[in-house]
Amino acid sequence: MPRDVVAPDVTDPGNAEAAAGVPAVRRRRFGGGAMNPVLEPLFRTVRATHPKADLRVIERAYDVAAYHHRDQKRKSGDPYITHPLAVATILAELGTDDETLCAALLHDTVEDTAYSLDELRGDFGDTIGSLVDGVTKLDKVKFGDAAQAETVRKMVVAMSRDIRVLIIKLADRLHNMRTMRYLPEHKRHQKSRETLEIFAPLAHRLGMNTIKWELEDLAFAMLYPKRYDEIARMVSERAPRRDLFLQEVIEKVSGDLREAKIRAVVKGRPKHYYSVYQKMIARDVAFDDIYDLVGIRVLVDSVRDCYAALGTIHARWNPVPGRFKDYIAMPKFNMYQSLHTTVIGPEGKPVELQIRTHAMHHRAEYGVAAHWKYKEEVGTPGPTGKVKPGSDMAWLRQLLDWQKETSDPGEFLESLRFDLSVSEVYVFTPKGQVIALPEGATPVDFAYAVHTEVGHRCIGARVNGRLVPLESRLGNGDTVEIFTSKSPDAGPSRDWLKFVKSGRARNKIRQWFSKERRETAIEAGKEAIGRAMRKQGLPLQRLMSGEALLALARDLRYPDVSALYAAVGEGHVAAQAVVQKLVASIGGVDSAEEDIAETSLPTRLRGRPRGGGGAGVVVAGDADVWVRLSKCCTPVPGDEIVGFVTRGHGVSVHRADCTNVQQLKEQPDRLVEVSWSPSDDSVFLVAIQVEALDRPRLLSDVTRTLSDQHVNILSASVTTSRDRVAISKFTFEMGDPKHLGHVLKAVRSIQGVFDVYRVSGAGG
Repeated sequence: MPRDVVAPDVTDPGNAEAAAGVPAVRRRRFGGGAMNPVLEPLFRTVRATHPKADLRVIERAYDVAAYHHRDQKRKSGDPYITHPLAVATILAELGTDDETLCAALLHDTVEDTAYSLDELRGDFGDTIGSLVDGVTKLDKVKFGDAAQAETVRKMVVAMSRDIRVLIIKLADRLHNMRTMRYLPEHKRHQKSRETLEIFAPLAHRLGMNTIKWELEDLAFAMLYPKRYDEIARMVSERAPRRDLFLQEVIEKVSGDLREAKIRAVVKGRPKHYYSVYQKMIARDVAFDDIYDLVGIRVLVDSVRDCYAALGTIHARWNPVPGRFKDYIAMPKFNMYQSLHTTVIGPEGKPVELQIRTHAMHHRAEYGVAAHWKYKEEVGTPGPTGKVKPGSDMAWLRQLLDWQKETSDPGEFLESLRFDLSVSEVYVFTPKGQVIALPEGATPVDFAYAVHTEVGHRCIGARVNGRLVPLESRLGNGDTVEIFTSKSPDAGPSRDWLKFVKSGRARNKIRQWFSKERRETAIEAGKEAIGRAMRKQGLPLQRLMSGEALLALARDLRYPDVSALYAAVGEGHVAAQAVVQKLVASIGGVDSAEEDIAETSLPTRLRGRPRGGGGAGVVVAGDADVWVRLSKCCTPVPGDEIVGFVTRGHGVSVHRADCTNVQQLKEQPDRLVEVSWSPSDDSVFLVAIQVEALDRPRLLSDVTRTLSDQHVNILSASVTTSRDRVAISKFTFEMGDPKHLGHVLKAVRSIQGVFDVYRVSGAGG
């Protein structure tokens, strides 16, 4: 499209000819009333945040985008142009420049329409063209994780040239997350997981906290709706009491600062649901301990006032030792600057305070995007609190080097997720060069950060002049020296994988082991799994069947059984863990033992002292047969059931949807028809699973509630995952299964419980 030809506004009914392809050579002039009313909200925001922006070029970009997207709709049914417009509005609120806004309006044209990148460069210049190209994905179709990883790689390369590419991508993802409800469920989950693992941490790395918080909360609500609702419910219950306490703290701090003649704005810090949940996991504490911690923010005019306000606050309340951090003198990796302190406030409750200037606050909220508004702040970090844009973006350059080394895109994506999620320590080489490593890093991580060969040949380390074990943790400011082996056979140890923290070290060690050792690892893995099964006396042939192992391999995200064996052989997965999961997949140890009986030859049924009455089930044509309810699926009256003749154990009764029934159907001559016939003395086993946000006394609350419902608990197991979710399984006896609904409802009302349901047996 020639530079002076503007695509018509297809929303204008007078543009029928233009929409049919007749070019319009007019260009809109501002002030003459010709402005498109659709753009008014966007322009209002642009004028407020970036007064010098060229509105004419922004409108031209909108016209071109509207023309090329004219026949396209969003999944919601809205015209497609609403998406680029929303992305541009998000960016305008951040105060980005006009080139970024134009690229945002055009970011999907090259990918989704016939408009080519060359045409775009001709119409809008190379800078906007490069930004759009950076955001455009590699292909129109994506194929799973590898293509997604390649897309992230392309972003890394592009954003190391121009960080605005990533800012557009983040705004694009934010609007997509806001409208995610129109996508199918598997898509929603995939996009939400990507958002939590990649895009929200990238926003944090760039200091764009407003974007990060909203992305996290939207993805959290989409992925874990029940956990999200439970936290929202607990927050709303406690809000009135907490708000009163917060108001008291704000009034006292404001009064003290007024007396000290320090001009300040004092306000509460918003609590974001996902960050509350994350703190519960990171600090391993209950919801009340996090939510009762009140946070306030003090905004002042100058750096001098920051320290003066800190002194004033410490004069009123005692600070908590070890909780003061000065990020003004030493800014974080994402240019964040602030003073952090925790004091013992009214009623002996801790209060967290952040003290910063208004400019620092803007940068903390919008990160690198703030620099288009605050260009006068360019400088180096120092007493004035100024930070040069990109000065702390060494991480991006590091990522660029690293993505060239990693051949497998899936591996790159996994490592990127890890690298985004950890904070850093800074250590020195003997020559004084600074190297940033993940928190908890060891001398081995340091060795691989220096050079791959140094890592492979590493045999010892000296930290601050003292010899230390290779698994010891490095701290900020340590000077690290590595000893290497001269032997040609030198190589890493598998044990290093247990303690290294950096993605680079982990990748390099795995690569070294995977090259010529895959066959050996597969054999070793197969042998280890077989040994673990024999040790437990489990049916080797049944459990090692290709189908069961293949299903498990896919659950653990391995492409095939060989990859699972190799993972066990290389020490990535414990053989015992594989066996436990296999046993669980067929309904627990009892079920595995039952299978031994069930797969034996059939024998004539012997009469038993007791018939099927106690189990509440009768066998068609023979009321005097010993019947037992299978433990793998715990059937109760109302369930559809089938009977199976076992050797010496009578008829075992399974639910029709039990995982083991498929195997049993291979021997149709041993299947018998059974039906429910419960008597007054019939007792049934029921297994339920309770999922809750972990807290003290949770188990006692659940067991007390079950007892109040007059059920007899036979077994209970509780596991707490790393994400602070307690999963409890209870097996109990019930005379009347109709009572189960009341039991589940009572357990659901316990604080922190977000889900409770019946499971198909003790193995889940």
